[in-house]
Amino acid sequence: MPNPLHSIAWDDVRLVHAVAEARSLPAAAARLGVNHSTVFRRLRQLEAMLGLALFERHRSGYVPTAAGEAMVALATRVDADITGVTRRLAGLAPVPEGEVRIATSDSLLAELLLPMLARFRQAHPAIRLDIVTGNMALNLSRRDADIALRATSAPPDTLVGRRLARLAWALYGPLDEADPPPLARLLEEARWLSLSDALGHLAPARFLRGQVPEARIVGRFDSVQALTLATRVGMGIAHLPCFAGDASPMLRRLLPPEPGFATDLWLLTHPDLRHAPRIRILLDYLAEEIAGMRGLIEGGSA
Repeated sequence: MPNPLHSIAWDDVRLVHAVAEARSLPAAAARLGVNHSTVFRRLRQLEAMLGLALFERHRSGYVPTAAGEAMVALATRVDADITGVTRRLAGLAPVPEGEVRIATSDSLLAELLLPMLARFRQAHPAIRLDIVTGNMALNLSRRDADIALRATSAPPDTLVGRRLARLAWALYGPLDEADPPPLARLLEEARWLSLSDALGHLAPARFLRGQVPEARIVGRFDSVQALTLATRVGMGIAHLPCFAGDASPMLRRLLPPEPGFATDLWLLTHPDLRHAPRIRILLDYLAEEIAGMRGLIEGGSA
């Protein structure tokens, strides 16, 4: 008699994995791009072929049995293998063409990267750019992005890259003729803008929590770019990266850069991709461009 395990197809494994992750048949169907009844029918057919129940129905949804967990583990291993092969094949691309996905923050994109990327595209029209912005680090090991430009003091050990500069922060406010008051008065009298809890781990946000009365904080923002824009229109004063604050003719430094707020600026990629022509040429280009702006990034000019 034929062994039913020999009849399992990759689509069967994907289906079990999708149900296990989604915990419901409709949600699994949405992930797979099929309808609910198809998932139900295929799951029942697979369980009948194996002679094993793959899921138990609980209040929380579909929970894998031991047999179901084994298939989920198989799906995870195969997915990791496919990702690894995809990375290695990408690394073998012979010419600098194709798509490069870049992950960075909205502030770095708007204030630093966009002009560089526009010039890069003019020089290398065969390379297409896919830009992903956000404050959460994407998983480059799973090809969520090919290159990341991040402000961090601890880049992941699984990535390779270059530390390009030390990203400085200073206190900025509206441009006027009066000399800025000392910090003690600013803490008590100024209207302050802050980063929200989503970025509460950053040093400027921690400083405000400990030094500025809650009543003096008139606005909170979940991105550095939004904080910068709010400062430029005069809502209040805020700590900003020097590359953003110094670039605005509407702002001036109220205090010198705070050394304790600085972080390293890293350009990162996955080891399997670093020699791919399209990745290599963009990494080298960005490193050279950012090196030319190191003085601004490190707070050397006001």
